[in-house]
Amino acid sequence: MSGIFIDQDRATPELRAKAVKLCPFGAIEVGGDGRISISAGCRMCRACIKALPEIFRLEEVKAPQVDKSKWQGIAVAAELAGKGELHPVSIELLGKARELAAKIDGKVTVFLAGFETGNAADELLAYGADKVAVYDQKELEHFRIEPHTAALEDFLLYVRPAVLLVGGTSTGRQLAPSAAARFRTGLTADCTVLDIKPNTDLEQIRPAFGGNIMAHINTPNHRPQFATVRYKIFPFPERVGHPSGVKEFRTLPPEKLRSAITVEQIEPLPVEKGIEEAAVIVAAGKGVRRREDLAMLRELAEALHGQLAGSRCVIEAGWLDHKHQIGLSGRTVAPKLIICCGISGSVQFAAGMKGSEKIVAINTDPDAPIFKIAHIGIVGDIYEVIPALLERIRAKGVL
Repeated sequence: MSGIFIDQDRATPELRAKAVKLCPFGAIEVGGDGRISISAGCRMCRACIKALPEIFRLEEVKAPQVDKSKWQGIAVAAELAGKGELHPVSIELLGKARELAAKIDGKVTVFLAGFETGNAADELLAYGADKVAVYDQKELEHFRIEPHTAALEDFLLYVRPAVLLVGGTSTGRQLAPSAAARFRTGLTADCTVLDIKPNTDLEQIRPAFGGNIMAHINTPNHRPQFATVRYKIFPFPERVGHPSGVKEFRTLPPEKLRSAITVEQIEPLPVEKGIEEAAVIVAAGKGVRRREDLAMLRELAEALHGQLAGSRCVIEAGWLDHKHQIGLSGRTVAPKLIICCGISGSVQFAAGMKGSEKIVAINTDPDAPIFKIAHIGIVGDIYEVIPALLERIRAKGVL
């Protein structure tokens, strides 16, 4: 790995002023102590080295090393959806953690923070956690970034896991980067595939550049390794026959629980059944020509006691609300049946529904990527196939 070395002793006031002006990205700065520094804005264009070789030069920088033997096992940051009630993503991550831990002969430890956590820890043990570290304090009742990050930091220093898995929820998306920054370690968001090497390096895979590539990300020189995963990406595991894990209650000192955020009032939102919970989904794509044509897809969804959803183009056209979007920029689903109508099957969309039990695809293009993952593929026009399907359903007296 290359870096730019700065010879501070040879940097005269005139050269410092010249250096600041020559950087096209404004990354060269002079501090109050007169020393030159290069900020994160540097693009390694090397203009400074070419213009002022007397004070700038390229040098090989050794990557930081970590003693991996001191960081073992897999950890999961569980999330409470209510008092004593776990968010389902916590159980999904626990199942994946057990799979990863088996490959490195490690243990699975779960972090649980809240107030009046009830039977949540027992539920985690029932799904195979080896240990649940419980932080049950009044100050942790509502999510506030400072005390919850402090609790997670205490947990990680105590357990020292090689990997931490966090749910890609609104809470997890705040907590994970805050804790990762304290450990100066890597964080990969919205992973769709996870694997682990014998040396505990985590293989993190996620779509990148608009879904055009699948990025393989590694953090070989830092621990712990952080990854967030959305709800419904991994399957829900089975309960273990005879749980053998243990609970351990830990307490943070008052100074760690202080926060600049005060929760004045909680307004519960009305409970809605989202597409994540639907057993059947009819999904609309670019093959739908007009907003009014969604009516026949909605009729099919209702006939199958399911919900209507859409790909990104349908949502961006304003035909459906964003909460009905399937994909990594929308919601992740895993229904028993999904019927994809006029959807090409981009990587982003596929990653958002690959866990579906039965995928039916209808598309006029026989080479559409959606057919590579579909269990049943129908090469045809949705304006012919859907009405015919509805007619069959009507004939059976369902409609």
